[in-house]
Amino acid sequence: MSIKYKLIEKGQPGVAGGGTKKWYATIVTDGELTVDDLTNKIEKFSALSEADIRGVIIALENVIYEELTNGKIIRLDKLGSFYPSLSSNGVANANDFTVADIKSAKVNYRPGKRISNSLLTATFKKK
Repeated sequence: MSIKYKLIEKGQPGVAGGGTKKWYATIVTDGELTVDDLTNKIEKFSALSEADIRGVIIALENVIYEELTNGKIIRLDKLGSFYPSLSSNGVANANDFTVADIKSAKVNYRPGKRISNSLLTATFKKK
């Protein structure tokens, strides 16, 4: 199976009127998988029942949620890592910093080597 792509025309960022426009490839996604879909696929590679697999996926989601809110990095071996990060306002003096200076928090994902290398062997097909 191939990854489908299409071409889109983009101007130069920061140039009034877009400057010289060029064509770039962008992925056309081919649907999505839900927990039900993942459960059915995992069931083919496992001796676990559908209910067991679903339970593990939901439990994993709950543990990741809980531990990220405690500031932990979640390492899932070859799958990769989830880790929290912050964005904040800068202050001139460290003593002036308060929690109100934190603008947002987000979750970052860093894929494991196998996942990040998975697209190295992908083929592409224009849609």
